[in-house]
Amino acid sequence: MHIAPLSPDDPSELGGYELLGRIGQGGMGQVYLGESPGGEPAAVKVIKPGVVDSGTRLRFAQEVEILKTVWGARVAALLDADPEADPPWLATEYVEGLDLSRHVGRHGPLDSLLTASLGATLAEALASVHKQGLLHRDLKPANVLLGPNGPKVIDFGLAVFAESSVSLTAADTVVGTPSCMPPEQANGEKPLTPAVDVYALGAVLLFAASGHAPYRADNIHLLFHQVVDPTIAPDLSGAPEELVPLLAAMLAHRAEDRPTLNDVVRRCRALIEAQGLKVAQARRRLTNHTAAPAHVLDDLLAVAPPVAAGPSAREQGRTARVPTDAAPGRPEAKTPAGESARQKPGVAVPPMPPVQVPPTDPRLLLARVDAPTPSSADSTPASTTAGREPTEGATAPDDVRSSVPPAGRGRVSGDDSSVRRRSRRHSAQARITAQRLREAYAASTPF
Repeated sequence: MHIAPLSPDDPSELGGYELLGRIGQGGMGQVYLGESPGGEPAAVKVIKPGVVDSGTRLRFAQEVEILKTVWGARVAALLDADPEADPPWLATEYVEGLDLSRHVGRHGPLDSLLTASLGATLAEALASVHKQGLLHRDLKPANVLLGPNGPKVIDFGLAVFAESSVSLTAADTVVGTPSCMPPEQANGEKPLTPAVDVYALGAVLLFAASGHAPYRADNIHLLFHQVVDPTIAPDLSGAPEELVPLLAAMLAHRAEDRPTLNDVVRRCRALIEAQGLKVAQARRRLTNHTAAPAHVLDDLLAVAPPVAAGPSAREQGRTARVPTDAAPGRPEAKTPAGESARQKPGVAVPPMPPVQVPPTDPRLLLARVDAPTPSSADSTPASTTAGREPTEGATAPDDVRSSVPPAGRGRVSGDDSSVRRRSRRHSAQARITAQRLREAYAASTPF
């Protein structure tokens, strides 16, 4: 996730929220990553001073009032707001993760199973919003955030009450995102119905599965023409075959021909179950596939701990060794300095500050017990010096394996078989000790 630094003109604090960086912007406002006095992260939206007027304040106040009425597990919650402040601002729940547009651009389209799971989740979320008497009106890939607990819908700035035909926009002005806008909204029809969000969700799912919108054109005028022309069908190329019937129905030109959101949930469930999974299993797969590493925000907000004397590995341009989940005695994975070995491929993670390892680090303790004897299930290379231990008082090297002969070796007397039996018992205990220490290290590691 890209978070740009604050500019000299940016405020450092708004409404008690410390501003830490920029996470998005538009023609009307700027969105910052903020932190409450108690440490709660938030997305703080601010209207740009150059566009603040009575009409803008009125629209912003309407957005705040709408957000107060919207709730649900899949909707980013309103935390606080002050539309009368200078500048007006609001703070919503911060969802740590990429939006759908950036995720598809970085990792490619989702398969049919994950797209169906996304469809069921978002359709249920929108149905909950509709029960509260609201329409989103601007659902698009950039307004779907893929967080660590699943996708969430954001930006209700264009939301309206479903029964209302009143608008704060100027006459003959269409507001929204043309690539995901249904024909009736593009034509300026009022009042709008829940079918507008069904169409937009269909456009979002098509993008998730294929990487493109229903209509594509070189300029906005041609794009509007394609959207409102009933003779031009949406482009469903690239979508998985099993999803095409559902997408075609959701993107129907006439609102009355589109399925309800409950029908969308039911059909997505059927697609998931046809592949032998339950909906909850498919959602877990979706979250595991799309969620950013859970430590990203911690890295961004962390205060650097004291650094050991001497140049760090990063300063010297070397690689740092990062413990992995491999069994004790295996070589540790080498990654660029500051990166976590658990980082997902393709996800950019800010470099971590060098950390001073305390003397009680489990890796130091591991060097003072016998290395585990490889089992049949162990894939440790033959060159691993299993069964060796460092001499008493030796310090642990970077790699937890030790090539130092055990203290006292060569001075053992007595029955060899008895010694071997004691050695096997000792090795079994060492494996248990090493496993516990490894688990303790994994629980306390900062990455």
